[in-house]
Amino acid sequence: MKTRTSRPWGNVSLSSFWIGIFVLLGQATHLEAQVTWVLRPDRVFDGTTMHQGWEVLVRDHIIVAAGPAVPSIGATEVRLPGMTLLPGLIEGHSHLLLHPYNETPWTDQVLLESQAERVARATVHARRTLMAGVTTVRDLGSEGAGYADVGLKAAIDKGVIPGPRMLVAGPAIVATGSYNPKGAPEWSLPKGAEEADGFDDLTRVTRDQIGRGADWIKVYADYRWGPHGEARPTFTQAELELVVEVAESSGRRVVAHSATPEGMERAARAGVRTIEHGDGGTAETFRMMAELGVAFCPTLAAGDAISQYGGWRKGVDPEPTRIQDKRANFRTALESGVQICFGGDVGVYAHGENVRELELMVEY
Repeated sequence: MKTRTSRPWGNVSLSSFWIGIFVLLGQATHLEAQVTWVLRPDRVFDGTTMHQGWEVLVRDHIIVAAGPAVPSIGATEVRLPGMTLLPGLIEGHSHLLLHPYNETPWTDQVLLESQAERVARATVHARRTLMAGVTTVRDLGSEGAGYADVGLKAAIDKGVIPGPRMLVAGPAIVATGSYNPKGAPEWSLPKGAEEADGFDDLTRVTRDQIGRGADWIKVYADYRWGPHGEARPTFTQAELELVVEVAESSGRRVVAHSATPEGMERAARAGVRTIEHGDGGTAETFRMMAELGVAFCPTLAAGDAISQYGGWRKGVDPEPTRIQDKRANFRTALESGVQICFGGDVGVYAHGENVRELELMVEY
């Protein structure tokens, strides 16, 4: 459901409202044109304050009024007793082209599933996401499916399928030799990302992604490619700065996958707008991010899901070291004052269960 004014990333106040019974109004964002609705829940949360007895007026897909009494002549009334109306959630780290890894491992999705199958699944994921109250997603790469997420965005925008607004990153940009899938040294397997190196190559790839419809540029500032499989930085400081410069000259922003202090610090100094995962972040790293205005997307729910796939019986077994470390990492980030984004890396777990990330934020 569109609002009268679009807002930049990070502002969620009166951006777009979600109703838990959207199905009563038709196909989510695609209501019949020129229809006016007055929605009367028990409460309206405007992103800051809970209001008792407020109403919301929607006309031709646009929220035109919200308050204790809105103009309602000629409007179709929808009463929502016992319900709270709230702004549509913004999912900051999503992969609509992925499905849970306990169904099919990531490598098999990238290598064995056809793009047609993956897009078909994504159309289902888009609807589930919208019905879960998420009206905007930042989709951070189609993981080996090229620019299928750009096409998915276009289909939603044209009303072909229901789904959330999408802010799309092209295939993640990774340093040659660092990313998966990998096989025997003599094999050259398709990657789940786009390899690029050096100033000329990084400039070309960044501009090519922009030309193909990317709203964001995603880079891997580090990856598990050290001598013993440990995470190590990939791109140099100068390479990351170049990607940011090229992207921002076109009005795009850069997001960095990073899990090491050095990778996070390079990315923050380079001017990326958000850092994802950040498992190895220190108090100093997070304070630097806060000072530079770089937000943190901790993706708590992904690690929680992967631990359960590995056999951890949540609520029964003691917490694995990975979960204990992530709890401490998240508390350190909170104490630093860095801005926190809601984004759980959904796709690792089921679309439509986006709220798991918010639940874990509260718990942690």
